Amino acid sequence: MPIYLDHAATTPLSSIARAAMAPWLSENVAANASSVHRSGQYARAAVETARERLAAALNASPAEIVFVSGATEADALAICGTLDAAATGAALIVSAAEHAAVLQVAAREERHGRPVVRLDPGPTGAPSPSALDAALASLSGPVALVAVMHTNNETGIVADVPALAELAHARGAALLCDAVQAFGFAELDVHRLEADLVALSSHKIGGPQGVGALWIRDGVELVPQALGGAQERGRRAGTLPVAAIVGFGAAAEVAGREAGNNAAHVGALRDALETLVTAIPGVERNGSGPRGPKHLSVRVGAVDGESLVLALDVAGIEVSAGSACSAGSLEPSHVLMAMGLDADAARASVRFSLAPTTSDAEVAEAGALFADVVERLRASN
Repeated sequence: MPIYLDHAATTPLSSIARAAMAPWLSENVAANASSVHRSGQYARAAVETARERLAAALNASPAEIVFVSGATEADALAICGTLDAAATGAALIVSAAEHAAVLQVAAREERHGRPVVRLDPGPTGAPSPSALDAALASLSGPVALVAVMHTNNETGIVADVPALAELAHARGAALLCDAVQAFGFAELDVHRLEADLVALSSHKIGGPQGVGALWIRDGVELVPQALGGAQERGRRAGTLPVAAIVGFGAAAEVAGREAGNNAAHVGALRDALETLVTAIPGVERNGSGPRGPKHLSVRVGAVDGESLVLALDVAGIEVSAGSACSAGSLEPSHVLMAMGLDADAARASVRFSLAPTTSDAEVAEAGALFADVVERLRASN
């Protein structure tokens, strides 16, 4: 079996989530949660239980949770829904190190004439409050939304979301926090986070793929984007995937409960792996700011990143060259470029991402195999 160190891309379905989903996949249940008959209401009860579990993990109200197809849709709903509800021409501010789910929507808005400002994450890897303050000061008109992720999906660098939210609110703007990589590894009490919208994904925490959620603070105005039904209190139309939502709820309950333990355990493993790989000459960590516990992004001198990822795969270690959503792209990581790396250094970078299921033995073996692969690739150049 390969050593899987790409948990930032996706995680295996946990036994807890699988067991919760099993009845909805194996029994002959007509599970449309919008139907008024007995089977429909049975499905509705299961969905609402999952909503309550997710809300409890966030210290939120269940009524503030909207189930969607994943964090990509959650981000798009948050951005487009907020902008549609805002004053005409109100600006959008995003971190230049955001996931493509945010940046591509921002680029479309900009093409349509909306003012868009991109915050420089700097070499630390996350926009500072002073950078946001300067961006807000540069805009004379209204600002609708600021979007900054909690934990960067490539580097693991953590932003000061409460401080950024305070600045956004002072200007009358809402703040969107993509917390996909933080869930299960950081406290995500939405009241302490101070954000107005929080995007989450099931398959990053041991839940099934194809389902996510957007937390919307009570009172935040949002125009629905998926039309055609009254599901999710009219905020997102479409038949709910009951089995997937049930699995998400089960995984979310564990993620909320175990976040502190996960952070301590996985952080120690990540630090051990970092010690091993950065002991190799020419291997340096990307990003100098505070990090979440599961990410390790490094650049490897005199080695092409894609070649390194492929060679590691052959050696039995599964990692990535950056975001899974950009896999196959020949372009260097936009996150690392925004942090100031040149194209060659960005292309020569790889991301390890660990999980509570990662073992000490896997870390030790991965470190040894990584050193061997780097040496062989350099020798072949």
